[in-house]
Amino acid sequence: MTQPKLSYTIWFSQRTGSTLLNYALASTGVAGDPCEWLHYQNKNPATLKREELERIWQYGTTPNGVFGLKIGFEQRWIDAFRTMFVLPHNASRAEVWSAAFPNCSKHIYMTRRNKVRLAVSWWRAIVSGEWHRNFGEHPQEHHIADKYNYEAIHHLIFQSTMCEAAIEDFLSESDIVPLTIVYEDFIQDYKGTVMKVLEFLDIPTDNVKVAPPALDKLADDVAEQWVQRFREESQKGWENIRW
Repeated sequence: MTQPKLSYTIWFSQRTGSTLLNYALASTGVAGDPCEWLHYQNKNPATLKREELERIWQYGTTPNGVFGLKIGFEQRWIDAFRTMFVLPHNASRAEVWSAAFPNCSKHIYMTRRNKVRLAVSWWRAIVSGEWHRNFGEHPQEHHIADKYNYEAIHHLIFQSTMCEAAIEDFLSESDIVPLTIVYEDFIQDYKGTVMKVLEFLDIPTDNVKVAPPALDKLADDVAEQWVQRFREESQKGWENIRW
């Protein structure tokens, strides 16, 4: 298997628009296909074989040699790749990652400003089973109004914060300056964001076409009610209401 000429990683926590960006970049035909390849192919890092990793390179690479993948940071993958490539303990985590994904000089970090809305969106997806909706599809009916759970939403806020902290620690450790994409900005400037990514990757944009958004928003009245309920319950008794 020929190694990718350029590899890049999209680091994300849940509900930050990473799947929408994945589809958009894949649609260009020049930016790889940055899926969650590691999770799709093998959920146990310790059992991943070298030949399986090389197949992942093949799946995620476009004819121009660009490979992409997206992942929420997990230390267990770093540990597995360190063993797979027999790298010394003092090799940085970024060096280990680049051994697994050759020429991985570009990193993209996806985040979302409003962590309450992130967590509500995440909880809504969990209880409804609807994680994505193709653009133009009729909204599914969900009887989830009674599924509000303060503790679950609070936990998901903390979980997303810890995921982002892990990503930021990984990047800072090796002085990596990523392209940061904020969900709220991405959905306001879909095509502009995709073109910005291509420019960041040093991919020529002449004659590149970006497909329209493949996914619709899932936010609905129930989600908004949960956001407001969580906001009010979290600040109950506060002298200074922040939001």
